[in-house]
Amino acid sequence: MTAIRIQYFSDILCIWAYVAERRVAELATTFGTRIEIEAHFCSVFPDTRTKIGVNWADRGGYEGFNRHLREVAEKFPHIQLHDRVWLEARPPTSAGAHLFVKAVETFETPGAGTPYPERLSSRAASALRHAFFAEARDIADWQVQCTIATSLGLDPEALRERLLSTAAIGALAADLHLAQQQNVTGSPTFIMNEGRQRLFGNVGYRLLEANVHELLRNPARNEASWC
Repeated sequence: MTAIRIQYFSDILCIWAYVAERRVAELATTFGTRIEIEAHFCSVFPDTRTKIGVNWADRGGYEGFNRHLREVAEKFPHIQLHDRVWLEARPPTSAGAHLFVKAVETFETPGAGTPYPERLSSRAASALRHAFFAEARDIADWQVQCTIATSLGLDPEALRERLLSTAAIGALAADLHLAQQQNVTGSPTFIMNEGRQRLFGNVGYRLLEANVHELLRNPARNEASWC
């Protein structure tokens, strides 16, 4: 049986994607080779000075956004959130972190069938999120990225060469183009069944699981799902 393809779009700086990390990992563990999680980035934080500094100006700016994130984190004890997130380290964009992960992807073997949580790129994305949300570090800073690269067993200089190549930039551009084609407007977004099933935002694990179960129960892809 062909594995169920799940297109998973996220932004590294999105707290809802940070919350969803455990759900995605659990999905991969539960269904194993019956699903294929295809990770992509979307651009929710392309310009943080505008998104937070300007758009949140009447709600307290960065301080108000920090309060909002702390309120969110209180509802999800499985995540760690630093009290000073966005108050000290303020990455100007999520694009730098996304490009870092795409450069890490170039070290992976295409078609190797590595489970989603074990992929170098998945581990890199998780490490970046932890560094930002749990430690309030500037993940746009090259020295922070070097530390993460080393923790993944990668030579920072070799990674730097990939970052400067067109391969990583091209892969990120392809992600953003795909997100636009798929009309992805937020993070995280899960697309299944050739676009017929779309789940967005703070989606509970049981709902994700139910959608996958329905697709596995109904292998005839041309038949509408009851989900």
